[in-house]
Amino acid sequence: MFAAFRFGNDLWDPSYRFETSWLLSPYLLAACRALIVSVYFSPILASPRRLFILLSLSSRICTTFPGSNPALRLSQLEANDDPPQSLYIFVTRFFIIGWTCTHAEDGGCTIVGQSFSYFTVLTYWGLAFYFLVSAIHTFTYAHSGSPLLDRFPRPLQALHAFYYTTITTYPFIVTIVYWAIIYSGPWYEEEFNAWSNVSQHAMNSGFALFEIIIPRTSAAQLEWVHMLWLIIVLALYLALAYVTHATQGFYTYDFLDIQKNGSGKTAAYIIGIAVAGIVFYLIVKGLIWLREWVTERKLGMDGKFAQQRFRNYDTELGTINSKH
Repeated sequence: MFAAFRFGNDLWDPSYRFETSWLLSPYLLAACRALIVSVYFSPILASPRRLFILLSLSSRICTTFPGSNPALRLSQLEANDDPPQSLYIFVTRFFIIGWTCTHAEDGGCTIVGQSFSYFTVLTYWGLAFYFLVSAIHTFTYAHSGSPLLDRFPRPLQALHAFYYTTITTYPFIVTIVYWAIIYSGPWYEEEFNAWSNVSQHAMNSGFALFEIIIPRTSAAQLEWVHMLWLIIVLALYLALAYVTHATQGFYTYDFLDIQKNGSGKTAAYIIGIAVAGIVFYLIVKGLIWLREWVTERKLGMDGKFAQQRFRNYDTELGTINSKH
């Protein structure tokens, strides 16, 4: 029973599933993660609409040239665009913070401080830092053949695997809860409000789908024990939400208001979200298994590596059918 909670002492991810893709070269996967989706933020601060344009551009970069020389493609892009690059998710969050603080009608910096009590915002920051960290691991693998993650202690490696589980599961909960329960229409009149909500409540699931479909991660890497930890994290957030109400006097989400909804209805919402966490975990695990089955077993696309590898090396280590 307690074996599921052990970190293990076997070889960690010997076929580098977290840092490789069945479709993209390691350098290109690192670029896509780092640019997901990248913006050149000196023109961005003028209009959120430009973020969508740059999103489309970066999406084409990540899908149009899977077999090309990534260094050449990136140098060509840099030659045509002078402004520095930054993560779409980070720019989105910092843009929202800057916009809100400078617009009193949107609540000012007080609202920005309160936003860190919202599950949507916390998971969006989680996505941002995951893509940053995974881009670093992927680039170090592409550059040296050995990712930085390999040098981490085993507990941090296990936490990275759980981190992957959270960023492929929680965004779907955020999207479903927002559009099914919270949003009631009509559509936002201000471009900023429309853009910020689509970015955080729709595109977040798109980013999660990228990590489900494109890398070589294995369904076995979403350990069954992760399902328990997903529920524990949700419970910790629930505690944070009620601590926020006790200390700041507001509910982050109306469906958590016991006085307004009654204890029975509130409990039903809470249990429903916990069940949704389990359901989405199972769906994500199934989608990753399906991707493995199609790309590796049916199409024979075992992956693009930083150096030449022998096929039977993975098979001998059990990496095709195991979490590694």
